[in-house]
Order: sequence, then C-alpha cells, then structure tokens
Amino acid sequence: MTAQVQAAPLESSGAHWLPVRPRLVLASAFMLFLELALIRWTGSNIVHLSYFTNFVLLGSFLGIGLGFLRVGRSSRQPWYSPVVLAALVLVVLLFPVTVDRDTEGVLYWTSLSTSGPPAWLILPVIFAAAALVLMGPAELVGRCFPELGRLEAYRYDLIGSLTGIAVFTGLSFLSAPPVVWGVVAAVCYLVLLVPRPRAAYAVFAVLPALAAVGLLAAETVTAGALWSPYYKVTYKSFEQLGVPVTDISVNGIPHQQAVPAAARLKWERQYALPYERAAAPPREVLIVGAGSGTDVAIALAKGAEHVDAVEIDPKLRALGGELHPDRPYADPRVTAHITDGRAFLERTDKRYDLILFALPDSLTLVSGASSLRLESYLFTEEAMRAARAHLKPGGAFSMYNYYRESWLVDRLASTVQSAFGHKPCVDVVSRAGQQAVITAGDTPQAQRCEGEWAGAAAGTPAPAADDRPFLYLKDRTVPPIYLITLGLILAVSLLAVRVVAGPYRRMRPYADLFLLGVAFLLLETKSVTGFALLFGTTWVVNAIVFAGVLVAVLAAVEVTRRFRTPPLPVMYGVLFGGLLLAWLVPNAWLLSLPLPLRAVAAVVVAFLPIFAANVVFAKRFADSADATTSFGANLLGAMVGGCLEYLALVIGYQALLVVAALLYLGAFALMPRRGALT
Repeated sequence: MTAQVQAAPLESSGAHWLPVRPRLVLASAFMLFLELALIRWTGSNIVHLSYFTNFVLLGSFLGIGLGFLRVGRSSRQPWYSPVVLAALVLVVLLFPVTVDRDTEGVLYWTSLSTSGPPAWLILPVIFAAAALVLMGPAELVGRCFPELGRLEAYRYDLIGSLTGIAVFTGLSFLSAPPVVWGVVAAVCYLVLLVPRPRAAYAVFAVLPALAAVGLLAAETVTAGALWSPYYKVTYKSFEQLGVPVTDISVNGIPHQQAVPAAARLKWERQYALPYERAAAPPREVLIVGAGSGTDVAIALAKGAEHVDAVEIDPKLRALGGELHPDRPYADPRVTAHITDGRAFLERTDKRYDLILFALPDSLTLVSGASSLRLESYLFTEEAMRAARAHLKPGGAFSMYNYYRESWLVDRLASTVQSAFGHKPCVDVVSRAGQQAVITAGDTPQAQRCEGEWAGAAAGTPAPAADDRPFLYLKDRTVPPIYLITLGLILAVSLLAVRVVAGPYRRMRPYADLFLLGVAFLLLETKSVTGFALLFGTTWVVNAIVFAGVLVAVLAAVEVTRRFRTPPLPVMYGVLFGGLLLAWLVPNAWLLSLPLPLRAVAAVVVAFLPIFAANVVFAKRFADSADATTSFGANLLGAMVGGCLEYLALVIGYQALLVVAALLYLGAFALMPRRGALT
C-alpha cells in the first residue's frame, strides 16, 4: 500500500507541499471540525435532526471509515467532498424543515406538524451527504498513515482531533455564524486538496467551497439569526391586541414569547396557578427555564422579593434583557444564572418558597448522546427529590407546559407524588394540547388544590429515573422509526463498504478492532451522559468531556509508545476491572460528593476504562499489517456502536457497560494469538 501511495501522480498526498506531520494534524482537525459543523448546522435547519443528531454522526463515522478503506485504491484527490458539501448546503437551504406556527406543546419523537420534505426523504439525503463529505478529509488523513509509524500517525491524528474540537468550541463561544465555519472549511480544502501552490486544478477545491461559503453568507444575511451554542435563534417583534410581543423560534421551531406579565396572566391562566396553589406567598423564587424573562416578570408581579432565574442558553437570556417589555432582567431583585437547571439544583445550598420549572422544553439533544435532551435530567424522580430538598418549610414546587398527551401529565404527576410523598395539585387548564400545571407543597398543608387529583390512569409508565431519563418514551422499547432507520443505515453501510473497499475479507483479520470500536463508542456515550448528569448538559461540559476522552486516548498512545506496557491479556484485565468499577459506583453517590471531589471521582471512574481500552487498541493497532484497513475497521465499529446506543432506551445507560464488556470479551476472543503476549 505504501508503494502505491508514493508512486501516485503529483496530485496525490505523496507530492504534497505540506510535510506529512502538519498535514496529518490539519486534515484530522478539519475532519472533526467538519463533523461538528455538519451536526450543528443541519440540525438547525432540518427539525427532524434536532432529535436525530446521532443520524449525522453515524453518517460521519461511515464516511470516515470508508475514507480510510479507500486509501490505496485511488490516487486522485477527493474533489467530491467540497462538491457534495456545496450541494448539501444548497439542498438544505432550499428545502428546510420547520415546525408549523400553530403547533403547540412539547415536541418529541418527531411527533409534530412540519413544512418541507418528509423525514423519509430528507434524512437519507442528509445521511448519504454527510458520509460523502467526511469521506474526503478521512481519505486525506488515511494517506498520511503509511508514511509514519502506526502509533506516531495515531498520535498526530489525536492532536488534530483535539485541535478541531478547540476551534469549533472557540467559535461557539464567540457565537460565530455558519459562514465563518464555511470559511474555515474552504481554507482547509484549499490547503489539503492542492498538493502544489498555484496548481492549475485548485479551482476544483476553491469553487465548490466558495459556493458553500456564499450560500452560508446569504443565510446569515437573510435569516437575521443569532447563533447560540445550542440553537439558531430567530425572532420577530409585533403588537397583539395593542400589547408588544416578541416571538422567538429556535432551529425553526416556535419556542417562546416575550410578553408583558400583565398580558400573559390575562391571556393564559396557567401562569398564575403556581402562585394560587402555593399556601404561602412566595418571596424567594427559583425559575428553571427562565428564557426571555416572562416567567421572571410574573414572579416579580406576584410579589417575589428575589428571583434566581436559571437559563441554559445565553442568547435567549440576552434577548430577554434587550427585548422584553417589562425588562425583568434589569430588576435588582433578579439574579440570572446561565447553566443547566439540574446542575444548579445540585450545586446551590439556597432554599426557596417556590421552585418553578417554566416550560423547560429544550427542543434539542445533547451532542453525542442519541436520545438525551438538554432537559432530560430535570424530569426524573431524583430531580424532583432534589427540588423538594431546596424548598423552605411551607414551600412549593410547580411545573407547567403543553404536554399534548394525558399519560404524560399523569407520569409527571406520579413522579412528583413519588418524590414528595403525597398527591400534587393537577390543573389541566386546556384539554387541547393537555395544557397542565402540577404543583406540590413540601407537605400537603403547603398546597391548596381546587380538587384532589384522581391519580394516574392505568397503563401510565413509571417515573423516569436518572439511568433512563426518557420522559417522553411511553414504553420500554426502541421506537419503530428508530429501528427502521437504523436497519436501513446498517444495510446501506454494508453495501457502501463492499463498493468502496472491496471484499469484506480485507477486514476479516481486524474483527477484534471492529469490536473495540463498537464497545468504545458505548463507553464514550456512557461518559457523556454521566458527566451531563453530574455537571450539567451545557455545551461547555460536553466539549470538555469530548476533549477529555481524546486526552485519555492520547495518553494511552503516548504510554504505549514510550514505555513497555503489560501484555494484552493483562491490559484486558485492567479494562474489565475499570468497567466493573464504573458499574459498582452509583451516580447517586457521586452526586452526593462536594463538587471538587465529585470531579476527581468522576474522572477516575469514567476515564480508567477508556484509558485501558485505548492501551489495548494502541498495542493491537501497532501490530497490524495494514494501518488504514485496520483503522477503518475500528471506525466502522464506532458507527455500529452509535446504532447500539439506542439500547439505552430499553436497558438504561448503566447497562451499556455490560454490553460494552461483552463486546470487549468478544474482541479478546478474536485477538490474534501471536500478539497476545506482547
């Protein structure tokens, strides 16, 4: 394979003007940056991807794996990548999928009325395009591997990946719009695809990339959007019945309105009910999901002396400060906190007269976790217990939303009942959309119900728990739409591997590396969701966790390169010991620790098996006969692991450790015996 690459024409990587090591770092950084940008941007324009972010991730893994497998089979530069990227941007901008303005209620499992192409049409297009786009940078990365030692190449690949995460995180912090992401991509294409300065065929890289930048610039100018770390935020101000109103949409979904408190209380009864159901007038109030500030303004109008307003999105908070007619965030009685609601509850030692979950519906998933929404950990029984623990004597807890399903109202009410030890007040304000308010005092005497709640109807699912925080999943099953989609993804992937890489027997010697990829993705998912529970579902925590995983992998590679490590059977033993430790240490115990100690314990528990798993991989990869094929097999395994993530919907996140252990056991069984003692 090395000879093939070195003998290629001038446009191949062998004749590139950039030395192999910086080229590998740049290509790897670009690959991860492009993956994150695609996930972020497509999800902001195709509403189905707000709940299927893993869909683009799976396409990316497939493309990256195919890119590595393609190395040596073609000497041409992957010009197709910027062309497909430009076509994808054009299709998404011409045919966005948004939610109809008259849709009310919590949105889940894509049960919504949308405009634009149907899911069965647009999702396969997005998946295929993501795979083709990422296959190009992956091929460029893969071409560098034969020119270096196995672990040295892997080391620079990881350094590049960390760089890609750092750049995208920095742009997110700066609220940079997608046109900036496009400029970064265009520069990377130009540097990587043009092997010699002033090469005549540079136009093939420049024109499609510039077309994508132009389309993204047009979107930035015409959409008038603000880009937060979570959403594409658009807004429109107008008057309704003589009242100033600002409609705010995120990712094409109507999300909230900035309305004067007096008008909101007049128009919708649910906003007053928490204060009517609380036995004592609330002076100290905590609002989770403060958004643009209407609920904060209502609390002040109801006589609150101090309000802690928790909002995860800084742009929504900023819009409220700028546009809300009542200017609630300018009031000295209000303290705003930009963080995750559950994390705030776990960290604060304050107690309140009223804790209010004010329509917290994030409309998006945590990146890297197939079914975890930003607010998932707010609606578990453990979260309700945490809320009760922060009530003053005689205090009350309340939540409201448009729940759309009666069983969902019953599930939440029974969760509150289980956490508080008595029935809550349940007010179904409107049967249309199941607009409901659920209120519970710290004791039955601390609440004033209009009538006793009849209790949950037969068939109501049990309260959601931190290990299975899937409030909107009625049955313990994987929804059929996911099963069908994942089945099609696997079928298409099998065909694509055969077409691009040739006979499957090329990868047969690396079956153990394939299983290592499957298991590692599950281990990474468990880490992401675990840290989200322990420290919050914020984008900062998510970025730190992904970077931490890569640092642990890089550390494993460096240890393997520089020191004599134990034989593979011993390292597998360390890996299984780490998995057992992670299984035995409950999240409830970690949550009970002070924050600094919690961080240390969580890092040890989460990263010990990750480190051991990657020492195993590094030792096995260093001994492989074909660097790109073995690495490609591992990446395709990660894609299959992304499909298996959905098992958490049935068995919970903790049980993913058992599945990972079984996969690692399979990898150990398939390990070549000649390398077992090295």
